[in-house]
Amino acid sequence: MHKTNNQCDQQNLQDLPTIMNARSTLLHVGIMTLCAGLLVTQIRAQESTQSAPTSDPRRDMIKALEAPGPHPSLGDQARVFDRIAGTWDCDYSFHLDNGTVRHSKGELLVGWILDGRAVQDLFITYPANGEKERRIGTTIRFFDTALKQWRIVFISPQFNYVVTVQGGLEGDRIVLRGTDSTDGAPIRWSFNDIKPDSFVWRGEKSRDGGKTWKMEEEHHMNRRSGTGGEP
Repeated sequence: MHKTNNQCDQQNLQDLPTIMNARSTLLHVGIMTLCAGLLVTQIRAQESTQSAPTSDPRRDMIKALEAPGPHPSLGDQARVFDRIAGTWDCDYSFHLDNGTVRHSKGELLVGWILDGRAVQDLFITYPANGEKERRIGTTIRFFDTALKQWRIVFISPQFNYVVTVQGGLEGDRIVLRGTDSTDGAPIRWSFNDIKPDSFVWRGEKSRDGGKTWKMEEEHHMNRRSGTGGEP
């Protein structure tokens, strides 16, 4: 049987509070969900801001120092040291006066600086035998257009050592000559067997004015993958 109109109206009036309460509940849930979403977005934005590295003016010099490659003015001379740009794993060998050889592990980092007009490297030796600090020295290399030679200054602050040498290509080697600042003896530094992924660096000293040479250092370098090499 069908309900009369009065009965329907009475039923609707009875259901109205329930409907209103349901709508109110849904409205409150929607508002709470929206507020929660806004709060999460705000927290994430704050975390992103806090975790982002802040600019340190003390590092601006480092950023300005680096260069992506050699300056065009160097011409063919850029190739002399550009082929060793990158990072190298090093097996350092030091030939001692008693005839023994001391080995150390480390790395060599080489890159262009000063708008590509110079090359800088870092010779790093890892701590060993109870040492707490690494050994580190740096070299600045630039081509002197007046002398038509590469001039090099090596600095090791830990050992109060500074030395200058100069030279360039000799055949397929790079040979640099100078005088040891500690005893005035002639020294010869050279890059040998240069390949895209390896080379050998030698340091020699003469005690008879350059007639004979004694090997003091021989370092074998192997390029770390993905750090330069032949284009």
